[in-house]
Amino acid sequence: MALDTIISLRNVSIFQKHNLVLTNVSLDIDKGEFVYLLGKTGSGKSSLLKTLYGELDLVEGTGHVAGFDLSTIKRKEIPFLRRKLGIVFQDFQLLSDRSVNDNLMFVLKATGWNDKQGMQKRIQEVLDKVNLNTKGFKMPHELSGGEQQRVAIARALLNDPELILADEPTGNLDPETSEGIMNLLVEISKNGRAVLIATHDIMMFQKFPSRTIKCENGKVIDSKA
Repeated sequence: MALDTIISLRNVSIFQKHNLVLTNVSLDIDKGEFVYLLGKTGSGKSSLLKTLYGELDLVEGTGHVAGFDLSTIKRKEIPFLRRKLGIVFQDFQLLSDRSVNDNLMFVLKATGWNDKQGMQKRIQEVLDKVNLNTKGFKMPHELSGGEQQRVAIARALLNDPELILADEPTGNLDPETSEGIMNLLVEISKNGRAVLIATHDIMMFQKFPSRTIKCENGKVIDSKA
């Protein structure tokens, strides 16, 4: 596996419960790459992402993500894998009972930070990156959908991940807001992080063309191959 390869899968079969969803998946993604994961609903996109972040066990084939071996990883090591990843979901998954700052503080505490000053500084840095530096005191419901998704991206950046996995990050947003979110994700990849974004929004792909990995009929078709 090359030094700058962040995801490497070889002959992987992916199961959801006992159903075979994808078969014989082999691919490499390098740091700084921006890659689309395309496919209809039910084609296996989310199952592939769940395998990458340790939600689904890898039972067939070999896989490495951010230096972790997915076939031998133990349950207790999964939090360490996830610290190297930033995960962004379609439905933001912000804690509604606390401010933006406290949402981010919660993640830092959960991932082992304990230096108060360092935590405040890091929160300010990630909010600056997503252009929300004045919104830290707001509650999630006081923000627009696009702003909530920006908070979710800020949260994904907290531990300076090598890889961002985004599952339909523009799924609940209008076209103009979606474009802002996509610009942000492209910018993140230019800073040396890999970004893998599952979407079925063809408009986005036309506006921001890049490498595609397509889930179709139980197979994965890579435009780079």
